[in-house]
Amino acid sequence: QLQLVESGGGLVQPGGSLRLSCAASKLTLDYYAIGWFRQAPGKEREGVSCISSSGGSTNYADSVKGRFTVSRDNAKNTVYLQMNSLKPEDKAVYYCAAGQYYTGSCNIHEYDYWGRGTQVTVSS
Repeated sequence: QLQLVESGGGLVQPGGSLRLSCAASKLTLDYYAIGWFRQAPGKEREGVSCISSSGGSTNYADSVKGRFTVSRDNAKNTVYLQMNSLKPEDKAVYYCAAGQYYTGSCNIHEYDYWGRGTQVTVSS
């Protein structure tokens, strides 16, 4: 069974950057769409960005467009989320998830395997 582990979270000042990584074990990520999701305290989990298995298609939530970039390196079995110009409202636990199909909607129900998350805090 596919196992995912997120890393790269931490505390950063507003305007700063972080790069999250999602590393897979047990199985290759090559055939999976990968989504990044986040959940802030008291809020529902929401889609941030998703990428197709080939990396040729991506989409982003409106709140992060122009600031976040998703990419993948299938040779390293890893997907990345580069987060720039971070804002306090980006504070959340960030999760990566793998799904069999990329539909472009970044819907949580389309993803079957989930990591445990990494905390991102944006504060001065």
